[in-house]
Amino acid sequence: MRIILLIFALLMTSCIGVKAETTLPAEVEKIDVKLAEHQAAVTFLGLSSGEATLIQGANGENILINIGGQGELSELEGWLSLYNVKELSTLILTTNDQDLSIKKIDDIIQKYNVREIASTPELSTLLTTEIPNDVLVTVWNEGTKKEILPEMLADVQFLGTEENEGMDLMLRFFKHSLFLMTSSSQRAEQELLTKDLEDIHVFKIPANLSDESLSDRFIQTLNPQISILAGAEEKQLDQDLMHDLQGIWSEVYFTKKHGTVTIKFTESNYEIITIPLKEEE
Repeated sequence: MRIILLIFALLMTSCIGVKAETTLPAEVEKIDVKLAEHQAAVTFLGLSSGEATLIQGANGENILINIGGQGELSELEGWLSLYNVKELSTLILTTNDQDLSIKKIDDIIQKYNVREIASTPELSTLLTTEIPNDVLVTVWNEGTKKEILPEMLADVQFLGTEENEGMDLMLRFFKHSLFLMTSSSQRAEQELLTKDLEDIHVFKIPANLSDESLSDRFIQTLNPQISILAGAEEKQLDQDLMHDLQGIWSEVYFTKKHGTVTIKFTESNYEIITIPLKEEE
């Protein structure tokens, strides 16, 4: 049986003031997720544009999946600082977007001492020629499996090259399954329906959904306990999809509405911590 702890005030959340264009204020206290052995934390950051997911392990390693939108790095830096992130062992990029800011990626590499970048074949080709030679660029293909943290396995379920497609990633930590979906094409859905994706604990909904994305059959198959829409407004979620999620009693979080969402996992349970956004008055 899952255990969910919903905390709307953590440390000094009353001090948090996230503006659409600015970073967190410097006076906000650090957040320590206090990971013991056999624990991990996954945080969906409340950025004003784009999405980024922070994974933290009990061994002290930090992994970042995606880097947010086209905005300045300062907002992402603010959130990483709040979670006391000083280094990133790995940066995972799940899109084929050739318009990703190489400067932003390079700044992240330099600031956080990134040792490895894992991405799609298409994007990896570009990165190999543009980033420092001492950073390992790894190509992840469909079917790639890698232990990214002790007891946490990343498994590429689908890798598409067409419009609205990218790398769809399953994370498994003990009995927990987290499906981080980037693709939103019907072709991707049909491919994913052939995979072992039943009864997902956490489902990150792709941000670039169209009205015909994600059928009722797909949602019923995933049957996620928690659904997270990162980097998009609640009104951007198709109402049929919202109805489908409500129909299976999935708890839905929007980073633009609920703020940053941290899920802390033990071997058998998890708890949810939210850091609410405070808009400028």
